[in-house]
Amino acid sequence: MAALGAVFSYTLRIKIHTTLHKCSSSRIRIEWNRREENEGGFIIMNDIRNVAIIAHVDHGKTTLVDALLKQSKTKMHKDTADSLIMDTNELEQERGITIFSKNASVVWNDVKINIIDTPGHADFGGEVERVLKMADGCLLLIDAKEGPMPQTRFVLKKALEMKLKIIVVVNKIDKSDARIHHALDKTLDLFLDLGADDQSADFPIVYASAKQGVAGLGDDLSQMTDITPIFETILKEIPAPQKDNSGTLQFLVTTLSSDNHKGRIAIGRIYKGTIKKNQEVSQIKRDGEILRHKVVSLMTFVGLERVEVDEVKAGDLAAIAGIPESTIGETISDSLNPEALPLIAIEEPTIRATFMVNSSPFAGKEGEYKTSRQIRDRLYKELETDMALRVEDNDSGWIVSGRGELHLAILIERMRREGYEFQVGRPQVIDRAIDGKTLTPYEKVYLEAPVEFSGAVIQKMGGRRAEMKDMASENGIVYMEFIISTKNLFGYRSEFVTDTKGLGIMNTLFFEYAEDPGFSIQREQGSLISHETGVTNTYSLTNIQDRGTLFIGPEIKVYKGQVIGRSSRNDDMRVNACKTKQLTNHRSKGEGVSVYFKTPKTMALEDALEYIADDELVEVTPKSVRIRKVILDEIEARRQRAQGLSL
Repeated sequence: MAALGAVFSYTLRIKIHTTLHKCSSSRIRIEWNRREENEGGFIIMNDIRNVAIIAHVDHGKTTLVDALLKQSKTKMHKDTADSLIMDTNELEQERGITIFSKNASVVWNDVKINIIDTPGHADFGGEVERVLKMADGCLLLIDAKEGPMPQTRFVLKKALEMKLKIIVVVNKIDKSDARIHHALDKTLDLFLDLGADDQSADFPIVYASAKQGVAGLGDDLSQMTDITPIFETILKEIPAPQKDNSGTLQFLVTTLSSDNHKGRIAIGRIYKGTIKKNQEVSQIKRDGEILRHKVVSLMTFVGLERVEVDEVKAGDLAAIAGIPESTIGETISDSLNPEALPLIAIEEPTIRATFMVNSSPFAGKEGEYKTSRQIRDRLYKELETDMALRVEDNDSGWIVSGRGELHLAILIERMRREGYEFQVGRPQVIDRAIDGKTLTPYEKVYLEAPVEFSGAVIQKMGGRRAEMKDMASENGIVYMEFIISTKNLFGYRSEFVTDTKGLGIMNTLFFEYAEDPGFSIQREQGSLISHETGVTNTYSLTNIQDRGTLFIGPEIKVYKGQVIGRSSRNDDMRVNACKTKQLTNHRSKGEGVSVYFKTPKTMALEDALEYIADDELVEVTPKSVRIRKVILDEIEARRQRAQGLSL
């Protein structure tokens, strides 16, 4: 018993050397005491905690991480002091959501806490599934007003499957309409619905206002002074990482990064052994092949930075360079006795779309990268960092499959901002054939809308063959839950926003694969299509606007076959948006006074992907998002339709 209870301590010192301008240098020295306890063949490292932050979209994950970083006096750049520090990507800052997981660390009471910020949207579930492998516990954020939401269920399910310790943080208690007890009751129900055991269901609770940077073990906001209770609960409840005493190196790659000088950087957690700089290691690929490499650079996380160190021990997170072809899910192990960890299993994608080289009359005028080789290389490069994505070559281009419309839309938006030009077909669901039956994906849809708009919402969902599972009303807001096939949900988001005048909230979550209902929703209205190539003008658009909803304004270059609006009729309508007014010497006093031009509807990328029909494409360039017909010429389109009918 004395041997098992042996306790020893030593001091770990990390020296960071940073070369400054004109060869001057500064040294940062970080010290903390390390305690290790030998228990039953495992070494528990009490100076490290690995914790992931999980929650529904916009429940305050990134804001809480910012508060933890600031109040632990973590060194930060001057330009990030007053912003969402962890949301560094341009798209994340614009949309206000976390898309890519990130790592940081703080030191609190001589304990290093590795923090993993995760996405909250189910479309980026591939990120959540793999980064949770690095954690020993989670902070589950719950909005004090909304309670658990659809993505809360998704991320919590993954955490419980991995047997992680959960700390529930009831956030935003400073809201005037906060319902703290209601949120906690719903959270407990969610734990029980997901099959949590007694130990998991008896979760510790912390109350917080991440925006104000305060927390407490009670829900009285006036008694809170800082974020300390969250740190204390982490140290008390989250177990310290363990390592096998045998010492054989096992490092699981969970994230990839790149550096202009060091090349590809593999980020992950060390489960066993110690990794050292310049060490010879084995890369165990997903197919079982073993390659030998040398660790050129070894880094760990200190604050927001990756810093060079000589060695990193089991239980900690590390970033290594020197393995040029490393991919997510692989194991980096000992060079002489390689042992592989279980591969990371990722759920299959449910949506696919065809990417093609741009073939419009304006092709090549706005993009920097537009050839098939450049687009193909970029798509396959994305597979290195996105485990939930699939790319296949086909005759017309590439079939790209993802977890949802937002998953594909974010990829497309990133590519166009990088200078790529291409076109995308209508997203399609991925059906499965099991036991001779065709199964299609179904979504669980959660809708919130004011009472006066609920009738229109129910009518539209009924027309799409959705099955209502629950409905409740509170304070003038109706909460509805539906089950609907994914293909019949396409295009409804924009209709929902219009029907609720922007006041509704819509959340979706993959539900299951079930038999195809044999019904497919079709777009009720046709498109307004440009009759010729030219520049639009106010005179022609004013005459066209009564025939539907325009997507473009005056002085915009368009080409023959480009979709410029939504028709008010069921079929497509060819219009001349470039027609100019015939000028004469005759004028009347009131001519043109009563004519006005309505503001056109701006079609963002996601709106365009939702809108297009099977015979339409979205043209994506760094400067524009256009909608076009697959066959631009009207006569040729009619001929092909006639041939298709005759066959």
